[in-house]
Amino acid sequence: MDLQHQAAVQIGSSLDVVRTAQELADVLVPELGDLTAVDISDAVLVGDEPLNVIEGMPSHLVRVAISSGAKQWPPGLLEPGQSLSQPFGTVHIHQLQLGQALSLDREDMLKVLSSPLTSGRLIPVGAHSMTIAPLLARGRMLGTVSVWRTEQPDPFDTAERALLTEIASRAALGVDNARRYTREHRAAAALQERLLPRAETDTAGLETVGIYHPAVGGAGISGDWFDAIPLPSLRVALVIGDVFGHGLSATATMGRLRTAIQTFADLELDPAEVLTHVEGLVQRLASETPTEQRDVVGATCLYAVYDPITGKCTMASAGQPPPVVVGPDGTARDIEVSPGPPLGVGGVPFESTTVALDAGSVVTLYTDGLFELEGFDAVHGINQLRNRLAVLTGADRSLAAIGRDLIGDLTDRPPSDDVALLLARTRIISEENTASWQFPAEPASVADARESVTRQLERWGLDELALSTELVVSELVTNAIRYAGGPVGLRLIRENVLICEVADPSNTQPRLLRAAPTDEGGRGLFIVAKCTSRWGSRYGRRGKTIWTEQPLDGLPDEMVPLFDLA
Repeated sequence: MDLQHQAAVQIGSSLDVVRTAQELADVLVPELGDLTAVDISDAVLVGDEPLNVIEGMPSHLVRVAISSGAKQWPPGLLEPGQSLSQPFGTVHIHQLQLGQALSLDREDMLKVLSSPLTSGRLIPVGAHSMTIAPLLARGRMLGTVSVWRTEQPDPFDTAERALLTEIASRAALGVDNARRYTREHRAAAALQERLLPRAETDTAGLETVGIYHPAVGGAGISGDWFDAIPLPSLRVALVIGDVFGHGLSATATMGRLRTAIQTFADLELDPAEVLTHVEGLVQRLASETPTEQRDVVGATCLYAVYDPITGKCTMASAGQPPPVVVGPDGTARDIEVSPGPPLGVGGVPFESTTVALDAGSVVTLYTDGLFELEGFDAVHGINQLRNRLAVLTGADRSLAAIGRDLIGDLTDRPPSDDVALLLARTRIISEENTASWQFPAEPASVADARESVTRQLERWGLDELALSTELVVSELVTNAIRYAGGPVGLRLIRENVLICEVADPSNTQPRLLRAAPTDEGGRGLFIVAKCTSRWGSRYGRRGKTIWTEQPLDGLPDEMVPLFDLA
């Protein structure tokens, strides 16, 4: 009974299959035998379902745990990590299938293992008696536990076999719980990997590298994520977030939030508005959740938009720690973002903060799991992060190298919480590649706008785009003057595409309509759509901006506009 009590206390404290097996091995020596080993089905180690007990014993086992007390494990005997094929015959297997331990003396062991090479790896030198018990749980055969006596003189009796059977049965539940956790952990990790974007992006405005490391241990994978979303006019949205809770439910929630933020990003809303909309989504998710679980529905998130034309970054935070920026001169500082509550709390508005960033600055967004790594702590974590980034960041260092050095080697010390990291190096579009004008709300401004655009395209050597761009500018400026009033802003941006922007003080949503043959109007945006590869609009604090894009090498023939639209 003392050994049973000891086994109940010591076995099953972990959700790791190997550790649980080692706890079982340790508790049996020397109380029950001199040497013990635990062999587990290879399917169990990766979280898969093992054989049903009526299907027999696993054909391949892996030794995962051994114990020899204070003595050295006998040389040549199978060691942890090594595999073996099922050595027992039909009679022995049937007894194990019934959940009963069986005992063998040395002569019986040698008969079972007829090959001298096999017997030398599976039978300890000097072993005169052996008992083996199945690890059965929920009708599944997980493996076996073997105990040998080399120094204790008496063979195993019926009571000792029954004791081993009882202990193995309890231990098997711990092993199976660990297996089921491994399966869920693997599924969550795979889902998390599929839901995250590609790690590296490179656009005219930003170069980004994202790094994600899942948690290891009892807490399990949570819902940390990062994102870099290209927006019109060369702008880029940066996102970092952390969903409350762990496991598949947290990963699924992360996927829903990431999709929602991408949708709101496409609407080109202010960062504070984006978080406000996501807050509404989280509230709906909470209302769909059982009442006892609603307090774990939520997330922290930081959403930022960087504009490489102005070099400004606008961001809003929902419970996320502040980003750290390292300037091109190597100076590191925190970005003071107006703090907001985590998503799901409600009742407090989010606020946007705008900062100017020099070209070549490295902005680091991160989740709080970073502070649980070696070299950081919860109290001084931000200061430590800032100091380390100041040392690691340099103009000639890649973002991937900075991220690897920042997180360090996690092989021997896997994180207990998810870690998500997003590093971005800023770029600023040269003034030579932009041109802007402002016109009054007068009919003559349409011709002035066309003429200004034609001259600028000639300077850039883009004469072949003059006709289509004149049409776009003419239609957009005419609509602005007619329906919105002035002043009307016009801007051209030359980068990997030609971008044309027309800004006006109206908040009216432009809509593409198909005019009937007898209609005298309604074809303006249709012409714009035919002359460009894509177009859209975004809203500011006052008014809106309609933008278009054209490839620098001209539109494909099938996209060239038909000018006879009457």
